[in-house]
Amino acid sequence: MNDVLQDKLKQLPKEPGVYFHKSSDGEIIYVGKAAVLRNRVRQYFQASRSRDLKTEALVTEIADTDWMVVESELEALFLEAEMIRRYMPRYNILLRDDKSLSYIRIDYDSAYPTVGMTRRPLDDGAKYFGPYFSASSTKEALKLLRRIFPYATRQLGGQKRENLQYHLGLDPGLEGGKTSIEDYRANLRKLMSVIEGKKKTIEKELQRDMQEAARLQQFEQAGKIRNQLLALRSLSKHVIFSDKEFLDISKDHALNELIDLLSLPTAPRRIEGYDISHMSGTNVVASMVVFTNGVSDKGEYRKFKTTTDQNNDFANMRETLMRRLSEKNIKRWGRPDLFLIDGGKGQLDAALSARNEQGYDIPMIGLAKREEQIVIKKTEDGSKVWLNASSLQSLGGFFTETDDFILVNVPHSSNLVKLLQRIRDESHRFAVSYHTVLKRSQATHSILDDIPNVGPVTRKKLVRLFGSGLGVKKASRDELISALGPKKGAQVYVWLNGKKDIPV
Repeated sequence: MNDVLQDKLKQLPKEPGVYFHKSSDGEIIYVGKAAVLRNRVRQYFQASRSRDLKTEALVTEIADTDWMVVESELEALFLEAEMIRRYMPRYNILLRDDKSLSYIRIDYDSAYPTVGMTRRPLDDGAKYFGPYFSASSTKEALKLLRRIFPYATRQLGGQKRENLQYHLGLDPGLEGGKTSIEDYRANLRKLMSVIEGKKKTIEKELQRDMQEAARLQQFEQAGKIRNQLLALRSLSKHVIFSDKEFLDISKDHALNELIDLLSLPTAPRRIEGYDISHMSGTNVVASMVVFTNGVSDKGEYRKFKTTTDQNNDFANMRETLMRRLSEKNIKRWGRPDLFLIDGGKGQLDAALSARNEQGYDIPMIGLAKREEQIVIKKTEDGSKVWLNASSLQSLGGFFTETDDFILVNVPHSSNLVKLLQRIRDESHRFAVSYHTVLKRSQATHSILDDIPNVGPVTRKKLVRLFGSGLGVKKASRDELISALGPKKGAQVYVWLNGKKDIPV
């Protein structure tokens, strides 16, 4: 163990957090979490501690370690998962077990919403949160949250009275009419906000609701909200989700490298990534992913469907940024600290054009796929970032120039590139998933769906008589009148044969 590492071990705090083991060349080779950082990290260097061969190999390669302090153990679990996805440390791959990650599942839109855990998220319309590396810690957190925001875990067939869980204060009591579905969903929205790390926001909302109930002399309701508020504030003493806004990002290596390389005035607390997805200009969509303090913030993700389907990524990117920077969306979503555009010079130039037209000067860069080059606009009124040559040299990178752009190459093993890749890959995944949904929907779309005043029963009747939508289109006027009657048959015939204005 070298002197630097020995000094670091003496500085370890007793709070929960995430730690980063690094090799001699600064590469992050393992990310872990701890309830007490001091105890967990020091265990690696205890000679008497029995270890398997893989862990022994890890310990011999550790030349330095660093950490980030968080508010709770579960916050550490969340941050650990995010950092492993970002850095892909090789020893995390070697040392992981065969267990799947855990997700929280809330089927918010169903007639009887329930909350539970699963290891396999499905495309079933439910809301999923995670993944989390420790199922037991996540279950414990849900137990604590259920006492504040009562929820159902399953629906019992034939149940017409509230169950025992309701009398224990853990269930909304939908069966007995103790809670309306609207109030229950409002309660679930608060629960989901806390899971997403917006605990402070919910505390303010409860405080406001309590004061309003007291003003209206609804003292019983005010007392109930007060108990919720006190219980929520006390959760910091337990394993629970805390507010990501207050993470200490001063030790986030990738963010610090980004600040230095691009000469940013402050840390980019909100980074937004954009990508376009389509198939030969059809079903064109765009994604907006958000990373808060370097961590994915899925509750802030947004998707766009372009107004025109066209096979022109530059025009599609420009439209997306024009809409993102509209006055309405700036008010709704706030203003980012940095834009990351998936693509090279063309996509970045189109995005910059939209940003400048909307009158903003938010820093903006591109990430070209082939060489993972960071693309920066040269002119002072372009990207609003400036390349720090000394920082680039310390990272072992280099740059080339064109007339209008600087193309920056940084080693792919650097923390900075791994963060940008993570944001870019997430924006790509989100865009492709939305495009796939639209493509599947279009595959099941029929020409009959667009006919006004024709419902599902009539459509089924037409398909049964004529075999398909195309068969209906080929049918004569007399055949359609015979099937649907004089007025409806004539309307359908006129619509299908090109005339959209149907006389009433």
